[in-house]
Amino acid sequence: MNSSKGRFITFEGGEGVGKSTQIHRLAKVLRRRGLDVLVTREPGGSQGAEAVRNVLLSGAAEEFGVRMEALLFAAARSDHIEEVIRPAIEEGAIVLCDRFMDSSRVYQGVTGNLEPQFVNHLERIAVNGMTPDLTLVLDLPAETGLKRAKLREGKNAAPDRFEKEELATHEKRREAFVDLTRSEPDRCKLINAGQAEDVVALAILNAVEDILDESVPQAAAQDGKA
Repeated sequence: MNSSKGRFITFEGGEGVGKSTQIHRLAKVLRRRGLDVLVTREPGGSQGAEAVRNVLLSGAAEEFGVRMEALLFAAARSDHIEEVIRPAIEEGAIVLCDRFMDSSRVYQGVTGNLEPQFVNHLERIAVNGMTPDLTLVLDLPAETGLKRAKLREGKNAAPDRFEKEELATHEKRREAFVDLTRSEPDRCKLINAGQAEDVVALAILNAVEDILDESVPQAAAQDGKA
C-alpha cells in the first residue's frame, strides 16, 4: 500500500461495464465523508496525456502497430502519474482512476499479442512504483457491454479504436481481466457488473472499505445508494 495516507483505486473492465458511472457514485459517497477525492482517467488525466488520448482513441496510431500504441499509452501514463496521480496521493487524496496499467496488460498484452517481457518492462518504467492499492474489475459479458456502450454514445456515434473490434476479441479481454483477479487477489477484486446499479455500487463500497484507514467511519448501507 502507498506509504502516505492517500489511496490509489483503479477501475478496470471491458467496454460498457459501467466504470465511469460507478467511479462517480463512489466519489460522491467518499466526499460526503469529508474525504479529498480525485477522479481521473486513462488514457488521459493530464494535459499531455489527454493529447495522446485523442491520437489513440481516434485510431490515428493504429497503422503504426500495437507496439507503437503501447509506447504511447506508457508515455501518457507516465505523464499522468507524475503530473496528477503522485502529487495527489502525496497530499493524502483518494485517487479514483478509470483504467490504468491492467488495461495495457489486457489490450496490448493479451489481445495485442505483445511479448510479456516487453509489456512488463514498459509497465515498470511508466508506473515507477505507483501501483494501485485496489483494482476493481467490473465484469460483464462482452456482448452486453458493447450494447451498453452503443446506447451511451448514441446510435449514430462511430465506435472508437477499441470498441470497433470483433466480439471474440472483447470476450478474450473479459477473460483476461477475470484471470487477473485470480492471479492478484490481494489487489484485484471482481465485481459482477450485471447486477442492479445500486447493488454494484454497494459491492464496490464494501471492497473500498477494506483499504481505508480505520479512522474513516464505516459507511451505512444506504451510502451505496448515493
